[in-house]
Amino acid sequence: MNFKGQTYYFIGIGGIGMSSIARYLVLHGAHVVGYDKTRSSITESIQKLGVHIVIDESLEALPKAVTSIETQVVYTPAIPDTHPQLNFYLDQGNRVVKRAQILGDLTRDTICLAVAGTHGKTTTTAILTHLFQQSKVSFTSFIGGIFQDSKTNMISHGNEYTLVEADEFDRSFLHLNPTIACITSIDADHLDIYNDASSLRDTYREFASHVKDTLFVEKNIPLAGLTYSVFERADYCVDNIKIKSFGTQFDLNTPEGVYKNQFFNQLGLHNLSNALVALAMASKAGIPVSDLVKSLANFPGVERRLQVLIDRKDRVLIDDYAHHPTEIKAVYETLNTSFPDDQKCVVFQPHLYSRTKDFMSEFVTVLSLFDRVYLLDIYPARELPIAGVTSTILKEKILGTQVEVISKEEMSSKLNLVKERIIAILGAGDVGAEVEKVKLNMMCNEV
Repeated sequence: MNFKGQTYYFIGIGGIGMSSIARYLVLHGAHVVGYDKTRSSITESIQKLGVHIVIDESLEALPKAVTSIETQVVYTPAIPDTHPQLNFYLDQGNRVVKRAQILGDLTRDTICLAVAGTHGKTTTTAILTHLFQQSKVSFTSFIGGIFQDSKTNMISHGNEYTLVEADEFDRSFLHLNPTIACITSIDADHLDIYNDASSLRDTYREFASHVKDTLFVEKNIPLAGLTYSVFERADYCVDNIKIKSFGTQFDLNTPEGVYKNQFFNQLGLHNLSNALVALAMASKAGIPVSDLVKSLANFPGVERRLQVLIDRKDRVLIDDYAHHPTEIKAVYETLNTSFPDDQKCVVFQPHLYSRTKDFMSEFVTVLSLFDRVYLLDIYPARELPIAGVTSTILKEKILGTQVEVISKEEMSSKLNLVKERIIAILGAGDVGAEVEKVKLNMMCNEV
């Protein structure tokens, strides 16, 4: 596709998925302008590429250069139907598409590798990107997170392959027709969209039918495809797992052979599982397994995915995007395996009223595993409050541990005083913007 000289207006440009596409279009010569309701590190980074950012949603705030009918509009489904700028373009007759539609357009004439699943999409896509980058293959990757080394969510070294996250929210992934894909998990989530788990599973089956060549599925997922597992025998699996300091040693079993004593430099069996399927997908794309396994030892990691911010004798600070009970449990199990003798404190910002309501009992169970729990108010994102769903009500249900509802402003002072050595800050809302402040405060209070 030729983007040179075309004009795009992004509504919700500060979103992690939206901003990666905006970066790509700028790289290929498009004129991009975007709206977001707040400034952030993401909007600041794309401003440096020459993208004009609008914070005001009024029509008066639209730059004249993007008001013509030739302007193509991309919006995120998180934007409400009442958004005045969105409705201006719809009424005027501009081409208006959701992010998923343009991602489908961008990948259509390439060999597309897509990562689907309730959990692990971003980390798996990032590992896959790292494997391709190390192998010098022509590719472009759209990542739902920020690489820790390059500080970007879009990496482009050509257009033969595209690597993407296949997002189930709003059934977005049905716009993709990947050559190779994986499904990491199908846990109930986004029930505000799907109503029930059965509808979610049916949509994953529909996505699987879009895959043109090879589908990889975690061994316990009841869909046809090549299987992988870190827990049992599968087409791609591991043996002799040994937890090392900030990483995992293992033997890799593949249809191509066995590769002994390999090392992946990230914590957690769930991350080893992500690495396993990323390697399997890259292998199916034609990169030799013998090259791929060498690259697992130097994966740079993704911001807010089990990111170790402080590691010292008296304090370990972990930051993670976990916002679903299954993800929180994976974080806890990883910390419990890596630091079995240390007490653990969690700061959790619930994400969405609907998710908190749908999984209230599951949140209670998994948060009760920690020795101390600090809850922030629910991050509403696109939602209005739901009666009877608050962080205070969640607090009252968590038994047998020290629990308190605090504000973001209190985080640093509270965490400096806790006796627990291991601290995890979890959530998909704006808590991530507070983490650097907490880190700096802890470093100033080093004992």
